Amino acid sequence: MPRFVEMDDRTTLRSQMEQESGTVILINAFTVEPEDDEQFLKAWAADAAIMKQQPGFISTQLHRGIGGSRVFVNYAVWESVPDLKRAFNNPEFQTKMKDYPESATASPHLFQRVAVARICVG
Repeated sequence: MPRFVEMDDRTTLRSQMEQESGTVILINAFTVEPEDDEQFLKAWAADAAIMKQQPGFISTQLHRGIGGSRVFVNYAVWESVPDLKRAFNNPEFQTKMKDYPESATASPHLFQRVAVARICVG
C-alpha cells in the first residue's frame, strides 16, 4: 500500500472529499523506487480499470518524469467530488491498494480549472 503524503497540509484530501463541487481533477503524484516500477504500473493499471467503470469517471492519464525521475503523476477528471468519493470508497478499489509497492508514496489532491484571460479557460 502506498504511503500517503498530503500535497497541501492545510487542505487535506479528506476535507476536499467533503465538497459538493462539479467537475474536478484529481492529481496524484507518486514517487516509486526504480526497482518497483513494474509493480507500480501493474497496480495503477488495475486501479484505473476499476475507476473507468465507476459513474462520473471522465478520463485519466498517467505521466512519468523524464531523465531517470522516480515521479509519476496521474491526472484524472471526474464529473463531481461525490462521484470520486463513491469510487474511492469502492471496496474493490480499496482492496487493490495493497498491490502497490512498499516504496510508493502518493500525494492526491483535488483541483478545478481556473480561467485566466487570454491564456486558458475555466
